[in-house]
Amino acid sequence: MCVFVKNLRGEPLMPCSHRRARILLEQGKAKIVGYTPFTIQLQYATGEAVQPVTIGIDSGAKHIGIAITTEDKVLTKGIIQLRQDVKENLTLRATLRRGRRQRKTRYRKARFLNRKKKEGWLPPSIQSRVDNQIHWIEIFCSLLPSPKVIVEVGKFDAQKLKNPDIHGTAYQQGDALGFWNTRYYVFARDNYTCQICKKKGGILHTHHIIERCNGGSDIADNLVTVHEECHQKFHQGKLKHTFKKPKQYKETAFMNILRLQIMNRLDCDITYGSYTTLKRKELGLSKTHVNDAIAITNPTQIQGYDQSGEFCIKQFRKKKRSLHEATARKGRKTKNTSAKRNKKNTPHVNGIYLGDKVKVFGQVGFVAGFTGKMVYAQDIHGHYIQNPVKSYKQVKASDIECIHHTNNLQFLQIS
Repeated sequence: MCVFVKNLRGEPLMPCSHRRARILLEQGKAKIVGYTPFTIQLQYATGEAVQPVTIGIDSGAKHIGIAITTEDKVLTKGIIQLRQDVKENLTLRATLRRGRRQRKTRYRKARFLNRKKKEGWLPPSIQSRVDNQIHWIEIFCSLLPSPKVIVEVGKFDAQKLKNPDIHGTAYQQGDALGFWNTRYYVFARDNYTCQICKKKGGILHTHHIIERCNGGSDIADNLVTVHEECHQKFHQGKLKHTFKKPKQYKETAFMNILRLQIMNRLDCDITYGSYTTLKRKELGLSKTHVNDAIAITNPTQIQGYDQSGEFCIKQFRKKKRSLHEATARKGRKTKNTSAKRNKKNTPHVNGIYLGDKVKVFGQVGFVAGFTGKMVYAQDIHGHYIQNPVKSYKQVKASDIECIHHTNNLQFLQIS
């Protein structure tokens, strides 16, 4: 990965190598102005010759591939992991709030006009991923001199994926057309037969293959017919059965939303996977997010390309914002209403803060939590870094060397 450079006025120049950046810093001719990604600013006037630079973005629902290239050279490349825990966090918050509403909280001001959604509203889980992608595109654009941005987007027809022969008015005719509701359609589809015991008759229920608490929906593909008795035994754990899970189309819906958001919010060129695949095969690259991003930039050739070195960016939740426990432990002397911060929610230990980039036993990782005066450290992939001669995961604060503080982003160069 290259090092991004700014001139004396703070304007972007062409990136340089790690060796050149290290020499400039040692000689005092430059200073560090950013760590994610690593950026230096020159302390003397210099020429401002630049080359054409292209940023290729392989957008996705879980990962983003990004590559920065010139006509024949890959300057930097990497992958960005998007947050997938927004929906679970919001569900937990709603559960806690629902519990608080049952208490005596009449001191709170009534709010009756907070239910109207703004124009262009998106679900928070989708909004988070859309904003994160656009944020990083703008970040890398601000570090390069007048780059050209090309984004690969997807356009999917979910109905066509289910039924390739669909056309015309069939788009308005769902699976449950002609039935009283979805429940009766599921019974008729399964021939009024329990899908566990394979017997007919009796009281029938509809069972969710993927439960709603785990992201399942009430569509017909996620429902099966079961007997009332079999249904009860299945949820009680007395009866075991494996249902075939339906195909999910969440990612296709997200990519359709993302395409419109990028076209409306960014000044960039748009491409599609059918063009990227041909260019990637011409360059002789394997199928990965990063290699797709390189192919998107449409380089004429690649000189000295190293497929191993790339960066990884991972967004994480900085800290728990709860000052107290939802369910108070037995034996506590202080009341739960005092809102004292628990020791497990402590923000730092001996100057080491949550999320800091650290070096532990020769490995580079990030602080994941504290217990007393001990520290949990994880690598970029979420694996714990621990003392090789100990069986527990915690490490002493004295064994940790802090590299630099981070906000809510983990940025690491992977060899």
